[in-house]
Amino acid sequence: MTRRLWIALVRWGFHLLYNQFAWTYDVVSWLVSLGNWRRWQRAAIPYLPGERVLDLAFGTGNLLIDLAGAGYRPYGLDLSPYMVRIARRKLRRRGLDVPLCRGWAQALPFTDGAFDAVVSTFPAEFILQPSTLREVARVLRPGGRAVVVAEARLKGHGFLSRFIEWLYAITGQRGPRPQVDAYLQEIGLRATEEWPGNGPVRVIVAVK
Repeated sequence: MTRRLWIALVRWGFHLLYNQFAWTYDVVSWLVSLGNWRRWQRAAIPYLPGERVLDLAFGTGNLLIDLAGAGYRPYGLDLSPYMVRIARRKLRRRGLDVPLCRGWAQALPFTDGAFDAVVSTFPAEFILQPSTLREVARVLRPGGRAVVVAEARLKGHGFLSRFIEWLYAITGQRGPRPQVDAYLQEIGLRATEEWPGNGPVRVIVAVK
């Protein structure tokens, strides 16, 4: 099977995972991370300033729950109606009143400077689109931060870890990193790359 076909199949699988099969998302993310997914997501929290935080493409809402528990005032936006439904149920069960909306990252339905921070964990390719980055910069207050958990690598040397890393590689999720620093500077965001504690998680922090 060619790499192009592999990538096409994976993208089709991701579409199903984010939509009709969204109910399997938590299990799948746990499996492909060997149980580390939630911990990897939380790597973003120490970089978030202020109180008002937009979780962009929030998935099933796990980080929203963590943000609320850490004292933030989180807001969530996701394109998938399936994810919105699942996240809303999770939040309701915990008695959390977190505003959620469905929409496009390229046209955020929020006023200029509305947030202290925008966070996105393991986002799809939409996060690198110029229209998305312009919108993120627009809704951040001066001094606000965009924080992206871009990737995480399994550190184990067992067969399962090596096999999962191989799957990441052949589906295009490893390899050269897109160079977006110059564009971020053009729209007023200054980006740095962090590996917290020299661990497996790569976090991009962009300051307005």
